[in-house]
Amino acid sequence: MLIQHGTIYDGVTPTPYAADIRLENGKIKEISPDLTPHPGEEVFDAAGLRIYPGFVDAHSHLGLDNYGMGYEGQDYNEMGDIVAAHLRAIDSFNPLELGVRKALEGGVTTVGTGPGSANVLGGTFIAVKTCGICVDDMIVKDPVAMKCAFGENPKRCYRDKGDSARMTTAAKLREMLFAARDYMERKEAAGGDIAKSPKFDMKLEALIPVLKGEIPLKAHAHRADDICTAIRIAKEFGVKMTLEHCTEGHLIPEVVARSGFPAAVGPTLTNASKIELVNKSFETPGILARAGVQVSIITDNPVIPQSYLPLCAGLAVKAGMDPFAALQAITINPAKHLGIADRVGSLEVGKDGDVVIVNGDPMVSDSTITAVLVNGEKVVG
Repeated sequence: MLIQHGTIYDGVTPTPYAADIRLENGKIKEISPDLTPHPGEEVFDAAGLRIYPGFVDAHSHLGLDNYGMGYEGQDYNEMGDIVAAHLRAIDSFNPLELGVRKALEGGVTTVGTGPGSANVLGGTFIAVKTCGICVDDMIVKDPVAMKCAFGENPKRCYRDKGDSARMTTAAKLREMLFAARDYMERKEAAGGDIAKSPKFDMKLEALIPVLKGEIPLKAHAHRADDICTAIRIAKEFGVKMTLEHCTEGHLIPEVVARSGFPAAVGPTLTNASKIELVNKSFETPGILARAGVQVSIITDNPVIPQSYLPLCAGLAVKAGMDPFAALQAITINPAKHLGIADRVGSLEVGKDGDVVIVNGDPMVSDSTITAVLVNGEKVVG
């Protein structure tokens, strides 16, 4: 397909520009003014329209929530095991649930989705496209991160099962990381000799990629002190980490910036449903971005409908965030956050042909999505 005559907002260049985009074999082949159609090539005339990369959400439970089914449909929290590092989001993801299609129609073409925050360790997240009928064919990266959680949720969900204080949550995470490091070192020392190797442990196996720096901890943390605890533990074990929610990040922007960890901020388009959310604000992503933090804006779907991701970015702009920074917070930054920026998050030659064509600013409610393309194929419009 050749997309002509549109104005491109590529996610990496601050100033939009006029150019055409050629898509071939699922990838972006060319971006240049005045491209000539090849014989038999489908042409999309985008005159008067804006062209964006497919939007990316770094933190969602899409496909594990089962739209319209309420609590009975939730497949993202294991309520019987506080340290469930061995669980994998791919085994709960339902591509045919209605919310996935709604995300696609809203221009959200890639999501990081996975376990919730009931557990100290919840399992691994995946990055998937929002178009397909079998999750195995939709995967961009698996795994992308190991979910862990601080604050009220583990305390509430496991209060009667051995976790009623923040220090207990931290201790349980440390205990698992220590055990996994010992397990890994014993495996390596055994040199493949099964007689000398430790007994197989699926939970500890799942944490080895974290300790080796292959995937980060994905740390659910709302309150400022929880953010600091997450940073403390990650530094203690020398592991990578992403800060998820970061609700009170605006109260400690210099701490978050100094840590070097990226922040996925949200969900903000909700009421303060628990005490650790009382200070949430749409000013947070802008404050953190100005402090030098790599910021993504998230919906935490189903907390906010997945298709409202651009609207959340628009509300951050209304609260003072730079518009280009807000665009990056739903395109290239979440792609970096998930470790998939080589494929999605911007309109650049060689990347996946994920394109959203809009009749205005998608961060403003009166705009309409004209077409959505995934892997070079028009799937909406």
